Amino acid sequence: MRVIGLMSGTSYDAVDAAACDLVHRPGEDGELHLTPLGMVSEPYPEPLRTELAEALPPARTTFADVCRLDTRIGQAFGRLAVRADRELCEGRAELVASHGQTVYHWAADGQVHGTLQLGEPAWIAEATGRPVVSGFRPRDIAAGGQGAPLVSLIDLMLLRGRPGVPAALNIGGIANVTVVPRNADPVAFDTGPGNALIDAAVRELSDGRLAYDEDGAIAASGRVHEGLLRRMLTEPYYRLPAPRTTGKELFHAGYLRSCLAEFGQIPPQDLVATLTRLTARTVADALRPLGATEVFASGGGVRNPTLTAMLRAELAGTPLRTSDELGLPAAAKEAYAFAVLGHLTLHGLPGNAPGCTGAAGPRVLGSITPGSRPLLLPAPPTVAPRSLSVRADGVTVPACALR
Repeated sequence: MRVIGLMSGTSYDAVDAAACDLVHRPGEDGELHLTPLGMVSEPYPEPLRTELAEALPPARTTFADVCRLDTRIGQAFGRLAVRADRELCEGRAELVASHGQTVYHWAADGQVHGTLQLGEPAWIAEATGRPVVSGFRPRDIAAGGQGAPLVSLIDLMLLRGRPGVPAALNIGGIANVTVVPRNADPVAFDTGPGNALIDAAVRELSDGRLAYDEDGAIAASGRVHEGLLRRMLTEPYYRLPAPRTTGKELFHAGYLRSCLAEFGQIPPQDLVATLTRLTARTVADALRPLGATEVFASGGGVRNPTLTAMLRAELAGTPLRTSDELGLPAAAKEAYAFAVLGHLTLHGLPGNAPGCTGAAGPRVLGSITPGSRPLLLPAPPTVAPRSLSVRADGVTVPACALR
């Protein structure tokens, strides 16, 4: 089945579409075979990005704003899905899986009560004529889970069976990890800010001219302000037990200003260097007690060489690799992950890892919006896939079976 996965992360800078061929062979190995077909990406139109930024917490918004954003984000996702079908699938895509745009994640006292992703799937279905799976997170939350990180199921399918204690790390606006201990249950959670505070600082310091620290150049020119770093590391979130999730509801520009209030003027490059070190430190602090022996990173943060250098230093010898070594390009891994989750939903199979999200049990995730043809659901396989093998450039990356 040819599936397109659509994703826009908490940095809300662009929409990514990754296409793949998925084949489930429910034999003894229970493997799901994934052949990447490529990725296309488009930035949000600047007026839409500005409107989205102005509506996100802690800003006040209206139902009218939410309605307009839901429609315009859905239309942007639909346009990119059409392009991905044409350029990557030769017009033969069979399913679209859309994560949507997270605008609010309602977490309080270690529990998630709700989540909201915008990008009305009807616009995607109308544009492509294909069925669309969307709204992945609420069902896990309704079952008592955190609704995140949902990619932990795909991480488990990729990592289980590797030697040592492998870990997957995604650095988007928020950073999250999945760790597969040797003799214990898997663990997954949000470690804290990924690019969120770095981006917020760069935007404010440049009066909106810059959206992020390109190539980590600003951070590389500065020095870490140890006092500010110590102050920011007192954030109670970092001491919450797993599973835990967070978002820009906590880590936003206002939060950063409150942390800076007790300090004098800090040079811009030093501030960005400090926030970059904060991300590296909190990721490493989260992984260290779990004994990770190798880390496979993905997400926009891997394009920041200053951040990755700081992370390597904080990991103190634990190898830092990218998900490319597992067959999934670091820039496209999350979009591929949601393509897999959409495929599971269409086949009536659970898409969460309850031990990682905290849900009461496995749940089929999301809702299906029919395309232009009558919706015919495939028969559910007799067994769910236990592993994921990726065939990239004609070479199969061996699957590691779930046990």
